[in-house]
Amino acid sequence: MIQRLSRYFLPTLREDPAEAELPSHRLLVRGGFIRPVGSGIYSLLPLGQRLVARVEGILREEMNRAGGLEVSLPVTQPAELWKESGRWDAVGPEMLRFRDRGGRDMCLAMTHEETIVDLVRRDVKSYRQLPLLLYQIQTKFRDEPRSRGGLIRVREFTMKDAYSFHDSEDSLEEYYRRMYDTYERIFERCGLETIVVESDPGMMGGKIAHEFIAPSPFGEDTVIRCSSCNYSANRQVARFRRETPPSEDCLPLEEVATPNCETIEEVAAFLGVPKSRTAKAVFFHGKKTGLVFGILRGDYEVNETLLAAALKEPNLRPAHPEEILASGAVPGYASPIGVRGATVVADPSVVEVPNLVSGANREGFHLKNVNCPRDFQPDLVAEIAAADAGLACVECGHQLEAVRGIEVGNIFKLGTRYSAAMNACYQDASGKEHPFIMGCYGIGSGRVAATIVEQHHDKDGILFPLSVAPFSLIVVPAKPGAEPEAEEKVENTLKSLAAEVLWDDRDLRAGVRFKDADLIGIPYRITIGRRAKDGIVEIRKRDTGEVEEVSFENLGDHIATLLRD
Repeated sequence: MIQRLSRYFLPTLREDPAEAELPSHRLLVRGGFIRPVGSGIYSLLPLGQRLVARVEGILREEMNRAGGLEVSLPVTQPAELWKESGRWDAVGPEMLRFRDRGGRDMCLAMTHEETIVDLVRRDVKSYRQLPLLLYQIQTKFRDEPRSRGGLIRVREFTMKDAYSFHDSEDSLEEYYRRMYDTYERIFERCGLETIVVESDPGMMGGKIAHEFIAPSPFGEDTVIRCSSCNYSANRQVARFRRETPPSEDCLPLEEVATPNCETIEEVAAFLGVPKSRTAKAVFFHGKKTGLVFGILRGDYEVNETLLAAALKEPNLRPAHPEEILASGAVPGYASPIGVRGATVVADPSVVEVPNLVSGANREGFHLKNVNCPRDFQPDLVAEIAAADAGLACVECGHQLEAVRGIEVGNIFKLGTRYSAAMNACYQDASGKEHPFIMGCYGIGSGRVAATIVEQHHDKDGILFPLSVAPFSLIVVPAKPGAEPEAEEKVENTLKSLAAEVLWDDRDLRAGVRFKDADLIGIPYRITIGRRAKDGIVEIRKRDTGEVEEVSFENLGDHIATLLRD
């Protein structure tokens, strides 16, 4: 197939869009792949549609290979299903709710667990019908509070989500491993480098989850990993080995003046102590718990995911200053000593380490030699400190490293989280009913397309791997129509190969068209230039810049080899 660029909708831009922060956002807008409609909502232009279709073609091939059966579930869903699962009230404002003309509560699907369970429970009744793997590639809507990065974080997006149904944990484990391997093949075929990490199941529920993270300096996720033993996890759930606490006697509590010292760094410097001998206070508020006073070692950062899990509180938010003051704590000088009306959660680092420096709940003052449980009694002791680079690996003790990345896929062992809640059951061989055991597996096709650009670009534009490129070749005659016999020979050769070709026949300077070819990242450029009269064209590889001169007689075999390799 040969597409003439003079009759194609490809509005490229010379300048970067002002709002674009990430390379993929900048290049996909400049290259005429996408255009913004509203915050976090984008139109796919013809080139963008072809790119996403190539990604989705790989998704379909690999899901079918894994035994998946494609379905299509509705984007609009009745509230009743979400109320059955218990998520209607648990999910926050990221789910867009509305009422239809009959006054019925509805929502736009941000995920499809409830709908797929409702589908399967109607028609799957026996263990003989299991296991079952259903998947779809469907639009979803999530009202993100901070859409960014073009297709990386959007409100409306397309996702491949798959769901498996089983009659045993062994069967689920087999499919979980199968989907793990399938995802590795998908990302390899898309040209993506990924790291597989343990992750937080979050709102999906279940006990076990893994994420596939594509390393990128612009990613919002942080992977904590060990180069010695290959331990890796999303920072949300990563653990680290704790230091052995010092052995010393508890000293008397002492209040000291610390004027204008509100941060850990300022307090440690003023008192001449390391940050590891201070106690950091963090405040959150939950629907169930009210004010939460978290306290951990001063050189650690709080892990909100671990804190929420410890409290069994999915709706934590940062506390407001008036909520903190109402408990008797003073922001910047907060202490768990004497605080009231708050749930105090202490990390083991402040329980085990003696004689810490803490706030005094009085502006301009701190307390020395704070000891738990002598001076305060936490309501809960839990690991709430975040793993970070430089800390010790929980498995082997080697120093951890942190890698930024973009989540491109995830897999979950849901267990009976949804089937039990929604009374979705099968009968075993004896006729006894059991809830389905489930797995869930998701990949965002638009996000994958954008992440490919994040990992494959240079200063001039995109460097698409051949497997996902919207076109395999772009033909650029130096002067369109100047060498009609040469153009005809090239065209006939390409037609005989059934190659997907973009032919730039626009009435523009050759330099402009060369720049556009580099910008949109087509893997191979054929130039019909000054040596066309001698029966020779140039073939340039976009990723390396390597140029070869090829005769008309050898052109077909040469291109066939390039595309096959």
